Amino acid sequence: MTFMNISFIKSVSILSLLLITLGGCNTSKNEEEKKMVKNVLLQKWTGPYGGTPAFDLMKVTDIKEAILKGMDLKLAEIDSISENTEIPTFENTIVELERSGAELERAFTYYGLFSSNQSSPEFRKIQEELAPLISEFQSKITQNEKLFTRIKSVYQASQKNPLPTDQQRVVDLIYTNFEMNGANLNKDQKAEYARISKELSSLYTTFSNNVLHDEENYVTYLTEDQLDGLPVDFVKSAAKIASDKGQEGSYAITNTRSSMDPFLTYSANRELRKQVWTNYYSRGDNGDEYDNNELIAKILQLRREKVKILGYDNYAQWRLQDRMAQKPENAMELMEAVWSASIARVAEEVRDMQMIADESGDNITIEPWDYRFYAEKVRKKKYNLDSDEVKQYLQLDKLTEAMHDVAGKLFEYKFTPVPQGSVPVFHEDVKVWEVTDINSGKNIGLWYLDPFAREGKRSGAWATTYRSHTTFDGKQNVLASNNSNFVKPAPGEALLVSWDDATTFFHEFGHALHFFSSNVKYPTLNSGVRDYTEFQSQLLERWLSTDHVINNYLVHNKTGEPMPDDLVQKIKTASTFNQGFSTTEYLASAIMDMKLHLADPTNIDVDKFERETLTDLKMPKELPMRHRTPHFSHVFSGEGYATAYYGYLWADVLTSDAAEAFAEAPNGFYDKELADKLVKYLFAPRNSIDPAEAYRLFRGRDASIEALMRDRGFPIPSN
Repeated sequence: MTFMNISFIKSVSILSLLLITLGGCNTSKNEEEKKMVKNVLLQKWTGPYGGTPAFDLMKVTDIKEAILKGMDLKLAEIDSISENTEIPTFENTIVELERSGAELERAFTYYGLFSSNQSSPEFRKIQEELAPLISEFQSKITQNEKLFTRIKSVYQASQKNPLPTDQQRVVDLIYTNFEMNGANLNKDQKAEYARISKELSSLYTTFSNNVLHDEENYVTYLTEDQLDGLPVDFVKSAAKIASDKGQEGSYAITNTRSSMDPFLTYSANRELRKQVWTNYYSRGDNGDEYDNNELIAKILQLRREKVKILGYDNYAQWRLQDRMAQKPENAMELMEAVWSASIARVAEEVRDMQMIADESGDNITIEPWDYRFYAEKVRKKKYNLDSDEVKQYLQLDKLTEAMHDVAGKLFEYKFTPVPQGSVPVFHEDVKVWEVTDINSGKNIGLWYLDPFAREGKRSGAWATTYRSHTTFDGKQNVLASNNSNFVKPAPGEALLVSWDDATTFFHEFGHALHFFSSNVKYPTLNSGVRDYTEFQSQLLERWLSTDHVINNYLVHNKTGEPMPDDLVQKIKTASTFNQGFSTTEYLASAIMDMKLHLADPTNIDVDKFERETLTDLKMPKELPMRHRTPHFSHVFSGEGYATAYYGYLWADVLTSDAAEAFAEAPNGFYDKELADKLVKYLFAPRNSIDPAEAYRLFRGRDASIEALMRDRGFPIPSN
């Protein structure tokens, strides 16, 4: 089937819009009030690199005041724009909107860190108090009739007399977002829309905190006689974590993917595997005060009510109009095209695993807590490939160097460690690098790395910006960060990661490079299109397996010897191994996300709906969804990925197709001419041009699903 032949409606999410337009150099009329701001979280960043956040001074006790004051300052600036008696123009309306809210943007930077990296019971209480107030604040902007009248005036004028390309894009994005979020509703409808948004914001916060509670409080402690099969480095890390938790002499398996995944892969104790698996996949689903099922039902109901006010049949229909897919039917078509091949591959994988179990006399039937364990045995038998052997060559420090080297070759960026103490950080584990342009020597920004899991830090891996690039009020250097949850190694030991974790590390760095390469004038153009923004990061994963990275950075942690050729060949030969598992666990979550939002939410029983949907899909019983509904934070702790989790697959179609372009290039993945096109068309523009058009400029045509199916070793569907 042909992909990407659908036009892109020029819009971004309203939350992204509000946060993006909060920044910039503020020159509004309430300067006297700003001079009285004492809260450090609102103050202008000082020091080198265009100023950096005062992470060393941030206190949770300052956050509520900072957000409240920041919102007041922002609203005062909005009033100045709205009350302007001059004829609305791009400069006096759109530019002023782009420029507003510098103080609040700074406050939200700290708020985001407390939420994701440094959470605590004290902060969560404040977060619950602030969530409805932030929602009210957002509604005051999107429902400001005078402001929208001015925006609409500029938009309508631009339809008759188009503005320069980047200005037109900004106007289109802002107007469409206001319209999507109720700006054209009548007074009563606006009030109802705002009420629902406020209630949802509180539910999202509660959902997120419930998941974090279950991650922090379900820890499995092992004794020395329960360590059979576990790698030495994992055991040392588990001992350190237990000691830090006051359980000296024990070994802690935390309720996070970074701890669960290797345990299920290597532990020979089946009952313990079942316990760890159950703890992880029952987060938010334990029938106690932290259970999320009723919350989800309420969220689904309110989302449906909210979009019906706007005239849409369901939430998915409303949400996808500003995505590349445009309609839920298009997203479902892609997922269904891959699903059958995916579960067919799972059946093959399970047969191979069951054969190993039978040959070993284990007298079991493969269950979900067995999948990783026996898959590893199959990997060794079919490919003579031992994941733990591969892991010995995957040191986090060396992988970091490899990513920086790739960035130098493709983007011409140089990463230089910043001396400890010269830039404030929020935790001693955080390291900082200066990013400069190799050719000019000019500073592009700073890259922060927060690699280790700890209490109060949300699970998973992500990238974020503390400051985005723009040029409309002078160039802003980028402050970007990557965040992971690697289990901290024992003192003196190298941090070794799995091939999957190394791939994720490269993936998140791809997001950071997307931030650093931005070449846009206006803040709104830094926004992302959800089913496109994963493409750039997924593409960067491919450089991990290039010969240059393997030969120079994948060296043994003890001997320093490079990965031997025969092991490299085994990895490449096994590249499609276990694709049934990885594709199916992901796709099940993505399909569930879509079906939940297409279903009638009236009196929905979330647990029953999940079971029945999986049955209808013929979901293999031997594995779960990657994210079960009660802890599906992508979808229910906010709206960014709601009905959009399919976007990883959509982006992977682009990724597979673009990777084939590099594979076919004269100099492969380091072909200079193609790399320049990559940066020019796929990274630097951000959201300043239609993503479909950007891809065509890079590739010369639309992407197609065939490359994805070849990548995963699946049969190509007939048209």
